Order: sequence, then structure tokens, then C-alpha cells
Amino acid sequence: MSGSASPLGTLSGAQMPPGRWAQLWFGVLCMMLIANLQYAWTLFVGPIREAHGWSLADIQWAFTIFIATETWITPFAGYAVDHMGPRRGPRPMILLGGIGVGLGWVMNAYASSLMLLYVGAVISGLGAGGIYATCVGNAVKWFPDRRGLAVGLTAAGFGAGAALTVIPIRMLIAARGYGDAFLWFGLGQGIILVIVAGILRGPDQVLTASAAVAQRLNQSRHSFTSSEMLRSRIFWLMYIMFVLNAATGLMATAQLAPIAKDFGIANSPILFGATVLSVALVVDNVLNGLARPFFGWVSDHLGRELTMGIAFFLGACSYGLLTVAGHGGWTFVICAGLIFFTWGEIFSLFPSLCTDTFGPRFAAANASCLYTAKGAAALLVPLANVLQAATGGWGTVFVIAGISNITVALLAVAVLRPLRRRVVVGVEPRVSGAPT
Repeated sequence: MSGSASPLGTLSGAQMPPGRWAQLWFGVLCMMLIANLQYAWTLFVGPIREAHGWSLADIQWAFTIFIATETWITPFAGYAVDHMGPRRGPRPMILLGGIGVGLGWVMNAYASSLMLLYVGAVISGLGAGGIYATCVGNAVKWFPDRRGLAVGLTAAGFGAGAALTVIPIRMLIAARGYGDAFLWFGLGQGIILVIVAGILRGPDQVLTASAAVAQRLNQSRHSFTSSEMLRSRIFWLMYIMFVLNAATGLMATAQLAPIAKDFGIANSPILFGATVLSVALVVDNVLNGLARPFFGWVSDHLGRELTMGIAFFLGACSYGLLTVAGHGGWTFVICAGLIFFTWGEIFSLFPSLCTDTFGPRFAAANASCLYTAKGAAALLVPLANVLQAATGGWGTVFVIAGISNITVALLAVAVLRPLRRRVVVGVEPRVSGAPT
């Protein structure tokens, strides 16, 4: 992943091409169509365990494998999109991704062994990763002037997309079994993605923000290749921060149903006959999605690092609230919703921060390299089950999650912000061999 010279021209300031908002909304649609693979997974865990007698930890390894595959494929997908060009790159990646998403869930529907369940997770993860890398890369390239908002809206499709389908999926599982839910939703999502694949494209020229915006957000004037970026210590600081924060939210995503069950409230009616878990899943997905454009928009005005500090500190407070007040129906919904609202923004802030720091030309590959931190974080998710079993409750898990959030908040404001300012303005060398 090298070669900093760009064959594309450059447009800056107010000279933005028409049609970029349409491209953004098609990207949002694609992200909505892969949201169920992650955010509706918790609905399938219990029925799978009842049908096959597999342990919760063994089943959750499928979730970990999906997250790891989805994230670790993204640098290669992003590299392919960047180097195939704005017209030829996004379309085949979305096409192949749609096929993978559909095939993976169809395999889950008929998996009679853990190995087949894991293979389905790999295939759907490969498809989702290609789609994710393409859509996020498109967003940061099309909107240098509103990068936080654009990436936030794109990531919101992934975060909130499942809010439209969690109740239908749960109803279908109850009526027809989890296999039919995997089958029909997998086919539907895959078919729509294949259709949309023919529409997406990137900008024909490298777009940069006005000088005032670039200065306010510490946006680099240079486009670093991935190999150059990986030699920068600032990238690895971002990576560690991403891992620490992503692990807490992935734990909440994967374990929400078991937590509600252990609290004794999962199936308690709360709103028009809907259970606490059903309402919580809808609220969580909506707030998770809203967090991404909201905090992305805030970061466009306040700065990425200060926004991180605020959001992650509030996230730590949310885990504390769930520990002391989350055992009631509505209090569980509220506390869990706050956790997702103060976590989902990492998927808008980190890609925006990465592109601000390392430039737009290779943004799909570079942001995807950083996104692999989510895969590393997924390896920590099963440890929550181990810790819960060892302590007999979720309190220790929540305390560790809160400490992790506070740590990342402090790193963002006290370490990352001054370091990035020095790197971007060139007070210290950027990386060995980087362009100047």
C-alpha cells in the first residue's frame, strides 16, 4: 500500500461537485442492509442455544469471528477501492459484499454444527467488511468540509439500520424459528445490495476543504499511503484508543439479551405488550445511530479530540448508571440507551480523525486499517462471559468498561490532541519517508 502520488486532480473550498449527497444516501442504505448482521445477532443467541444445546460462549465465538473477519478484511477492500479508481472500485466491492452477506446468513439458517455457524460468520463478515470499507471511504472523500457529519450519517445506517427490523426478526423467530429469520432476511438484504451496487461511485477528483476548515480541524495537506501511516506513532495511539472503547460497546451489543435475562426483566411487558428487551433493542439501535451524525457534527465544529473526551466520559457515567439503576424495566432501557448513544460515535469520529490526519487520497484503505481495531476488540468480548461467570454478576464487567471509557477520554484530550497538532503542522517529523 504505497505510492503517494495521485493521478487525480484536486478541488478545494466551495468547489464541490453535484450529486455527492445522493452518493452519501446510497451509502447509508448499504450500511443499513448490513446492520442486522451485528445488531440483531443477540436475538439469535438464545434460540440457537435452545435448538442445539451449545454453550453461550461457543455460540458467541461466531459473533467474534464475524466482527474479526468484517474488520480485518477492510484494509484490503479499501486498498482495492482506492486503487481501482472512483468509478471501477466501489461497484464490484458492493456487489461481492451483497453476495457474501446473503450467503452467510443462508448458511446460518441451516448450520447444524458450530463449525458451519463459524463458516457462515466468516462469509458474511467478508461481505460486510467490503461494504463498510467502501461506504465509509466514499463518505470521507466526498465531504472534506463536513467529514464528521457525512461519516456519521453513513455509520448511522450501520448503527440504526437494525432498529427497523429487530422487532420483525424477533417475531419471525418466535413464529417460524431462527432458521427462517436467517434465511429470508439474508436473501432480502443480499438482493437489495446487489441492485444498489451499480449506482455507487467515488469523486473523480480529490476533494479538500477550505483553508479555514482545514486549519480548524488540523487537516493534513498531504495524503499518506497506508505503509507511511503505519510507521506513525499517532496511528498506533488512535488504534489503542479504538480497541479500548470498541470492546466495551461490542460487549454491550453481544451481551444485552443475557444481561436483561440475568436481571430478570428480559421478557417483562413494558410498552403496548412489547417486552423490555424488544424495546431496549429498538431504543439502543436508534440512539446508537443518532450518536454518529450528532457527535460527528459536533466534532466538525468543536474538534475531534474534545468531542471524544466529552462522549467517552459520558459513556463511563452510563455504565455506572446501569450498575446502580438498571434493574427496572424502563431504567434498563434508559441506561442501556445511554451506553449506546455514547459509544456509537467512535465509528464517525475515528474515520474522520484518520482522514484529517493522513489525507483523503488513500482514505478508504487508511480508515480501514484503523477500523481493524474493532476486530481486535472483538477478541475481548467472550472475556465478559468468563468474568461474569467468575464473579456471579455483571457489576465488575461494567466497572471495567467505565474505566476503559475514562482512559480513552483522557488520552484523546491530553495526549492525542497536542500530538496530532504537532504532527499535522509539521513541528516534528511526520513519519520516516513521508511526503513533505
